[in-house]
Amino acid sequence: MENELKTYKTLFGLLGKHIAYSFSRGYFSDKFKKLNRDDHFYTNFDIPSIEKFPQLISEYSNLKGMNVTIPYKEAVIPYLDNLHKKAKKIGAVNTIKIKKDGSLKGYNTDCYGFKKSIKPYLEKHHTKALILGTGGASKAIAFVFEELGIDYQYVSRKPKNTQTISYQDLSEKIMKSHPVIVNCTPLGTFPKIDDCPDIPYKYVSKDFLLFDLIYNPSETTFLKLGRLQGAQIVNGYKMLEYQAEKAWKIWNS
Repeated sequence: MENELKTYKTLFGLLGKHIAYSFSRGYFSDKFKKLNRDDHFYTNFDIPSIEKFPQLISEYSNLKGMNVTIPYKEAVIPYLDNLHKKAKKIGAVNTIKIKKDGSLKGYNTDCYGFKKSIKPYLEKHHTKALILGTGGASKAIAFVFEELGIDYQYVSRKPKNTQTISYQDLSEKIMKSHPVIVNCTPLGTFPKIDDCPDIPYKYVSKDFLLFDLIYNPSETTFLKLGRLQGAQIVNGYKMLEYQAEKAWKIWNS
């Protein structure tokens, strides 16, 4: 397969770990077919540790761009030559452009995709949010909430600072005062579809908006439990489409 990848004029890929079920590969493969770009190819670069990244870059001279997913959105930054201002502010990268001179520039298109996909569902009373998880994706979500003027609180199993609370701290008062909840954890992703963040769903109501960055399954247990309480629910599919198109523009700019 390695030699076959080198035969394409233009190569793109997804950098991550345990990424057999990849939105990006399917999305861009379909896109290349529609555009009749037979000389373009998109593959998964599933590496066991970020230390393998430089070897990957040097191996494929036809590699022009990458998407980055769990767990490397933050870990990849030291290996890049420069960052777009939003990626620098967020502290996480999900898109890499490999320039003609071989230098690597990191971007964050998660923030663009999330903002565009959540805005149609936001209502006047959606002024406070809970962000479940503290990984690279959660930083982009926080960035968007800051842009939109929505106060937010991180929720983590192991809080490391005053801006983060534990799941055990989610009282009725905290839940009801934060009617937007975004799941940035991998809990509930196929094939472990019965998993979900451990929040008190009994306090969720029709005033809530639950957004899950996961797209497979289309309705996670997190979203299902929210729907059963009357909440508005949104999965991460449109967000991924938006950020993929943004990445495509970056690679071709």
